[in-house]
Amino acid sequence: MELQNITYAGHSAVFLDYGAKKVAIDPWLKDNPRCPDNLKKPGQLDLIILTHGHSDHSGGVVELANQCEAKVAANFELINLLIKDGLAAEKACFMNKGGTVDIDGLKVTLTYAYHSSSYEINGQALYAGEPCGVIIRDTNTCVYHAGDTGIFSDMKLIGELYSPDIAFLPIGDVFTMGPSEAALAARFVGCKVAIPIHYKTFDLLTGTAEDFKKECSSNDNLKVVVLEPGENYTPQGN
Repeated sequence: MELQNITYAGHSAVFLDYGAKKVAIDPWLKDNPRCPDNLKKPGQLDLIILTHGHSDHSGGVVELANQCEAKVAANFELINLLIKDGLAAEKACFMNKGGTVDIDGLKVTLTYAYHSSSYEINGQALYAGEPCGVIIRDTNTCVYHAGDTGIFSDMKLIGELYSPDIAFLPIGDVFTMGPSEAALAARFVGCKVAIPIHYKTFDLLTGTAEDFKKECSSNDNLKVVVLEPGENYTPQGN
């Protein structure tokens, strides 16, 4: 199984197409102002992975998973809250940071992320465990989705352990890394391709893709791929 295509759905939502398997990370779609209408109902979806419980990452996921009959992987506390919120228990893939699970031929690992996490049920924000980043490995390609995070020195360890080919890095600042920190994060993890996420969705988010590209310009080993919502990227050996 190999990664064939990446589709950006706006904010932090991405779709990974492995041919027979379709994976979504943080698919906040329905109420996402940057998600194109044609992606709000993705059709086939085999696996959903959540980095944390904030509504701009997990909003609408229970309904989406139940409609698409997708499995959902996330940390232990968040999965329990999703089940409490209506997720069918048989769809749950319980995980936690540092652990790896083989899900239908894909190796999924949760990593550290420097952020916070809660999940809202009936207007009450509940503790949803700690936030995570995600590593997904197929036979040829390693993808790192950093989730919401500030920069941290153990990103170097993520690079050493997993050697990500492609990294989705938040650049919007205020709640996550800004462009300069994200550029350094790309150096830390040693990725070949960096795709900026978590920006431009709200006026509060000040980081821009242009600034990220400028900050990365001295990294000769890195290709920055800026995707507008709805656009695709085909790895082709990165």
